[in-house]
Amino acid sequence: MSPAVPGPRSRALFRRAQRSIVGGVDSPVRAFRAVGGTPVVFASSRGAELVDVDGRRYLDLVNSWGANLLGGAPPTVVSAVRAAVRDGLSFGAPSPREHELAERIRAAVPEAERLRFVSSGTEATMSAIRVARGFTGRSIIVKFAGGYHGHSDGLLARAGSGVATGTLPDSAGVPRTVVRETRVLPYNDLDALDRLFEREGGRISAVIVEPIAGNMGVVPPVAGFLRRITRWCRRSGALAIADEVITGFRLRRGIVAPELGLEPDLVTLGKVIGGGMPVAAYGGRRRVMEVVAPLGPVYQAGTLSGNPVAMAAGAAVLDALRPSVYHRLERASARLAQAIEDGAASANVRPFCLQRAGSMLGLFFSDGPVRSLAHAQRSDRKRYARFFHAALAAGVYLPPSTLETAFVSAAYGPKEIDRAGAALAQAFRSVAGRPL
Repeated sequence: MSPAVPGPRSRALFRRAQRSIVGGVDSPVRAFRAVGGTPVVFASSRGAELVDVDGRRYLDLVNSWGANLLGGAPPTVVSAVRAAVRDGLSFGAPSPREHELAERIRAAVPEAERLRFVSSGTEATMSAIRVARGFTGRSIIVKFAGGYHGHSDGLLARAGSGVATGTLPDSAGVPRTVVRETRVLPYNDLDALDRLFEREGGRISAVIVEPIAGNMGVVPPVAGFLRRITRWCRRSGALAIADEVITGFRLRRGIVAPELGLEPDLVTLGKVIGGGMPVAAYGGRRRVMEVVAPLGPVYQAGTLSGNPVAMAAGAAVLDALRPSVYHRLERASARLAQAIEDGAASANVRPFCLQRAGSMLGLFFSDGPVRSLAHAQRSDRKRYARFFHAALAAGVYLPPSTLETAFVSAAYGPKEIDRAGAALAQAFRSVAGRPL
C-alpha cells in the first residue's frame, strides 16, 4: 500500500483553500463529499498522468470531466495557446480565431447552421432554453431525471410526487415559481413521455436531453427513446435540444444524437471543443438561431465569449481529431473496460456493472444494465467510496462519485492500460466478496 493519499502538502493546501474559497473548492464534486476524505490538490497534467503537489503520479480517468480528449497538455494545443497569448489575452470584440473555430464546428455538426460561443456548458444550455422559448412563444421545458444541464435555475429541478407535474427545486435559492415551467420525466421512460405530450404537448417549448446520459454514470438510451422524442417534438411544434456538452466530439467527430434517433433543432457543446479551456457553444437551425440578438429579440451576451486564446485551443484540438484518434481511443477504451471487468470478476466483486459508450465508462456496484437514475442510485455508494480510495492509493484517479463518468484519453496506450488494469484489480481486491 502506498503512503496515505492525499499527502501532507495537499492536506495543507486544502485547509488553506477553505479559508478563502467556499468549501475549499470551486465545484462541489471536487470536495470528495461523496467518497469521504480530503481532496487531492494537483500541480500538473501531462499525457495520461496527473501529478499532485506532493509529487505523486496518477493515471487520469477524469480528464477534466471529459474535456481532455487528447490527454493533459497536448503539445500542439499548448503551442497554439502560447502563440495566441502573444497577440493578446482578450479583446471583447470579434477576432478571426472565433470565426475559424466556428467553421470547424459547423463542418462537423451540420445541425448547427448558426452558433454562438459562450464560456461554459451551463451558459450554453441556459441560452438554448431561452432561444427555444423565444422561438416557440411557449414556456414549458422537459428534462429527464439524472440529466444534468448546468446550474441555471430552471434546469435545477427534480420530479415531485406527481413526476411530470409536481416539479420541485433541486437547490436552495431556486424559487418554485421558476421550476413550475419545468417537467421532469424518468430517463428512458417512453410511456411517461407519451402521457406528458398527450396532456401538455401544445404548451411545451423544448425537450432537452443527453443522447447518452453522462451524469448518472454512463446510461445509454433504450431503443426508440430518442426517436420518440423527435416524433413528439415534430408533432407538437416543440424543439428538440441535444445536450452534447459531454458527448460532442468525444465519441466521434461531431455529435451522436442523429445516429441514435434524435433530430435536434438546437445543440449544446462544450468540454472537448475548448481543449481544456473554458469554451462552450450553442447552435441550431438557422431560422431558430436568428431569434438571438442582434438579429432577434432573445438576448444573450458575454464579455469573454469567443476569447481568442480559448478559440485557439479549441481549433488546435479539432485539427488533431482525425479518424485515427477515435479508432485508437476506441481500442484503448475497450481494452481498459475489459481489464476492469476482469479485475472485478477475479476478485469476486458482485454485484458490479460496467457500462461503456466509446471512451466514457460508468462503474456501478449494482446489477445491470442501468437504465435510469433510480436504478443508478441503487448502486452501492459506500463500496464505491472504498474502491475509489483504494484506486487512488494504487495510482489511479477516478471520478470522486459513483454517479459520475470516467473518461479515457487518447494518451492511453498499452502501457497505461496495463498499469491501470493492475491498479484497479488491486483496488477490487480491497472490496472483494459480496457487500454486507
